[in-house]
Amino acid sequence: MLMLFRIVSTLSIGLVSLLAFYSALAIELSQLSFSPAPQLAAKSYLLIDAESRMVIASKNADKAHAPASLTKLMTAYLLEQEITRGHINLENKIYISPKAWRAIGSRMFVDVDSKVPVIDLLKGIIIQSGNDASIAVAEAIGGSEAGFAQLMNQEAQKLGMQNTQFKNATGLPEEGHYTTANDLAILARAVIYGFPEFYKMYSEKYFTYNKIKQANRNSLLWRDKSVDGLKTGHTEEAGYNLVASAKRENMRLISIVLGTKNEKERAQMSQKLLDYGFRYFESYELYQPNTQFHEAKIWFGEENKVILGINKAIEITLPKGSQSSVQIHIKTPKKLYAPIIKGQVLGEVVIKLKNQIIVTKPLVAFTTIKEAG
Repeated sequence: MLMLFRIVSTLSIGLVSLLAFYSALAIELSQLSFSPAPQLAAKSYLLIDAESRMVIASKNADKAHAPASLTKLMTAYLLEQEITRGHINLENKIYISPKAWRAIGSRMFVDVDSKVPVIDLLKGIIIQSGNDASIAVAEAIGGSEAGFAQLMNQEAQKLGMQNTQFKNATGLPEEGHYTTANDLAILARAVIYGFPEFYKMYSEKYFTYNKIKQANRNSLLWRDKSVDGLKTGHTEEAGYNLVASAKRENMRLISIVLGTKNEKERAQMSQKLLDYGFRYFESYELYQPNTQFHEAKIWFGEENKVILGINKAIEITLPKGSQSSVQIHIKTPKKLYAPIIKGQVLGEVVIKLKNQIIVTKPLVAFTTIKEAG
């Protein structure tokens, strides 16, 4: 796809700009499209490309909202993490305490004082949205549900979920238990790409335990074959929530819809977002990892030049038909001085569409340059 784009300029930048490139915000892509995003009667929503992480459409995406059972995305994620690390085996059995057994709301219907295989509890959390299964897992990993909530918050911070706080493993109403659409998108990506061997469970339509067959509450699994996850949530406080993901050809989208009035609306609104994204946008790998961009002069070094480039691929999402309007700017400081360390950030790649910045990525040194004697 590189032939579709051209580098239009190499600009010098000062130190302040160089240090601030991480804070550059990409514009919402729907603002650059000829087709406006659908207007949804949800309290908050977000649509992103899962690969490029670029925002296609949003509303109140940073506003705190009660997640309800979307909380279980983190509960399942931590269990999958423990399994992957070898701390827990799928065939291990977890004790069902009286507290877990008494859980209100959606349940897996485990028996008190029994021991249930981890694989069944994981499916009970993901497919049946079992509060009893969630509490049992929380007690097994964190010692208590409160202890597990601390682990949830620690992991949220590691993932970059800056506006989230968990108080329990289920999403049952509790003061100070909240998240945002943006943070849920981060968590959804972690679930999809962090543990792909478990992600297929999110597309399973039914799970039977204790002779009780329950259907996955994500109705999009029946109406759209491209949808393969993730999770629903509902309480009176939160309204009806849905985090969904779909893949069509080489493009995966993640939609988050929070605070709708009923099950039908959350499914319809999620479908509208996904259809809008697939119909009017497309994704590209603009540059592969370790692409060289620029050869910069070095002052007072054992060598007088250093190669600058990107160490990670640059994925972008664009309105369809707009590839020829993309501009790529290379920015570096006016002067570079030795010593230079391999991997050191020494500039930035700024990608624009219609004179609007859509993404900014760091330029790094490909070699180490020692200071001259």
